[in-house]
Amino acid sequence: MIYLVEDDESIRKLITYALETQDFSARGFENAEGFWKAMEEERPELVILDIMMPGEDGLSVLKRIRSRDKKLPVMMLTAKSTEFDKVTGLDAGADDYMTKPFGIMELTARIRALLRRVDQSENAAEKEYQNGKLHVIWDRHEVYVDGEPASLTYKEYELLHYLIENEGLALSRETILDKVWGLGVERENRTLDVHIRTLRVKLKNAGVYIQTIRGVGYKFSGDK
Repeated sequence: MIYLVEDDESIRKLITYALETQDFSARGFENAEGFWKAMEEERPELVILDIMMPGEDGLSVLKRIRSRDKKLPVMMLTAKSTEFDKVTGLDAGADDYMTKPFGIMELTARIRALLRRVDQSENAAEKEYQNGKLHVIWDRHEVYVDGEPASLTYKEYELLHYLIENEGLALSRETILDKVWGLGVERENRTLDVHIRTLRVKLKNAGVYIQTIRGVGYKFSGDK
């Protein structure tokens, strides 16, 4: 089940209909109040949130979700399209961020990518990484820097995991987008750069392990 919180009725109906034609189960809510009532009855597989809504706004809803559930994937869908707005949403715990107007095919592709990575994470065996300042327990979504916990979003975990799996290799932007987001499009967007920036900030002293390779992409290199 996918929950959509969107106050614009036409957009809400369009997305709900589109998801159902793609074999998803979906419920739409015009405000946060209805959403929270539904959350008491059933935990969805994924949540799509508008930011600008009457009453409780999307960022407030997102923060409340993250205080209760670190693993539930959340996508922001909003007209607020500046880089600052995207960083704010990602820092608050969003796993992905799409701006209006949007394409239905891209939206459903991003949803499938998020759900696919949830399945992979839940089916993975416990695995730890420890090197220098950084200690990660993957299946628990636990990251520690100098012994202190770091709170990462689901997508930030996936990005960090992929970089560490390929430690020492210079990875192109295209490769990272394909492997982490599961999309073969949007080569010129800022999604990857924004996630790298927020990930470095959250990793604090270990953020230097993520290196920018000019003209190529990024590389992870821990202490040796």
